[in-house]
Amino acid sequence: MSTESDDPYVRATTVDEAKTNSPQTIRVDGRVIGLFYHEGEFYATDNRCPHMGFPLTEGSVDDGVLTCPWHHARFELSCGDTFDPFADDVRTYPVAVREGDVYVDPNPARDRSPEEHWRDRLDHSLRESIDLITAKSVIGLDDAGVSYTEPVRVGIEFGTRYRDDGWGRGLTTMVAMANLLADLRPEDRRRALYVGLTEVADECSGEPPFFVQEALSTDDVATERLAEWFRENIEVRDSDGAERVLRAAIAADADESALAGMLVAAATDHRYLDSGHRLDFVNKAFEALDHVGWEHADEVLPSLVPGLAAADRAEENSSWRQPIDVAGLCYDAGEELPELVEAGAEKTWTEPDGVLDVLLGDDPHEIIDALTTAVAEGASVEALARLVAHAAGRRIAHFGTSNEFRDWNTVHHTYTYANAVYGLGRRTDAPEAYRGVFDAAMSVYLDRFLNTPPAPLPDPDGDGNPGELLDGLLACFEVESDEEVNRAGRLTAEYLAAGGDASTLKRELGAVLLREDVGFHPRQNLEAAFAQYEADDGARARIHLVAAARFLAAHTPTRRAGEQTFRIAERLNRGEQIHEE
Repeated sequence: MSTESDDPYVRATTVDEAKTNSPQTIRVDGRVIGLFYHEGEFYATDNRCPHMGFPLTEGSVDDGVLTCPWHHARFELSCGDTFDPFADDVRTYPVAVREGDVYVDPNPARDRSPEEHWRDRLDHSLRESIDLITAKSVIGLDDAGVSYTEPVRVGIEFGTRYRDDGWGRGLTTMVAMANLLADLRPEDRRRALYVGLTEVADECSGEPPFFVQEALSTDDVATERLAEWFRENIEVRDSDGAERVLRAAIAADADESALAGMLVAAATDHRYLDSGHRLDFVNKAFEALDHVGWEHADEVLPSLVPGLAAADRAEENSSWRQPIDVAGLCYDAGEELPELVEAGAEKTWTEPDGVLDVLLGDDPHEIIDALTTAVAEGASVEALARLVAHAAGRRIAHFGTSNEFRDWNTVHHTYTYANAVYGLGRRTDAPEAYRGVFDAAMSVYLDRFLNTPPAPLPDPDGDGNPGELLDGLLACFEVESDEEVNRAGRLTAEYLAAGGDASTLKRELGAVLLREDVGFHPRQNLEAAFAQYEADDGARARIHLVAAARFLAAHTPTRRAGEQTFRIAERLNRGEQIHEE
């Protein structure tokens, strides 16, 4: 017990006992502490190695250095700092000797607040790409009551600064995970942030930093002129020039719609850049600003420029030129846009019967005609992109498992591209956004052979028990087989038709996604499916979750190494003695 009511020190053992049995494990105020006698001094540390929780009293001390015997992480004994960044620092406790007894302060005051501490550790983990410390940092920030936007901001700031190629899959994953948070179980929201941050760190690891170009110093050039300059520089693949123009537009306080229009125009001057990824990255960059604030536009948006300038252009691929020049059809439709938009300016479009069948058909001329007619009749980018995204979702729902496994990526790219056009169409009224609709529709057309023969769409009767159906669905993600892929789609449809709660279904699909090492595309796919489920109408919306379940089942199960790391971090945070009886 304490010698005084306000004394933080607690008696641990006698001096003789501590000297004779060093090192030893002691329990003080609920903490398991390693007590060491070395070179005439007493030292106390958390007895769990911060790396994997192995008892440090099983290790060795030499020349003031404590070494864990498992992975050989070394710690400076007096302060707990590690020599090996993968391990993280170990917590130390003040020790006092009084009248032949050893006392330990089990709750020493910290020099910094928990928020400051874990914010610094997160910075460190991203620089070193150490997943375990990232997990600890996410958990620590959440326990400290810090909003999710702070780790998201840190991840985006890091990812836009430390990768010369600019915005990529890591940052896209980060934003997708942030978008999913509202649909996840509370305990999975930390996992989502961890997944996003580790993907950012992994993609930036070993890469040169992003060297910033200064904005053009002019302050009296119209936004329209800056947009023209930006497109011209992207056209000739001049990343530096395009970046200076974009920064000038941001500095001139161009609004969200104008900036989105500038980037969408440049991203659709050529067809379906990098299999659709570039426009999706543009959409995700704007969604990132929704989370962290528009004051970060000058950090976020310029990171898109290198990829836009260097992107592969689909019209350079034979599939977009032969045997039918679908790229040419898109270009021709784009040339008509001024007149089409003007014709539809005062009209309200209603989706005609049979238009979805046209989009899923085998005549690209009819597809383009249906879309240009819709524009002239007042259809918005948002409405047409939602329709095309539904058609793209059907390609996934109909995807034949007899195809090569990599062909899942082909139908997936079309889907997420259409979702990006939908998102950007809600931000800008730039007519160039319609070109994204044309590209997405042509990609749906080109994917048609991946539905030959089509997997049948489920036709549920709605009579099942939702709980049992959900249990059966979750079992599909534990077995790798084509049969389970089709069963996942069928059970998803039956669950929803039987009155199952869509929010519950999304939470469970999210939990499956986050426990698996599925990689970029399944994470991207599920986030897009959730967005389109909310955007689509009635029975149509169900297709998106059916497609998402099939896609996820095709990519599970995995080794779940990331989940193991996160669980270790959780257990260490709870104070569990992972490796002690």
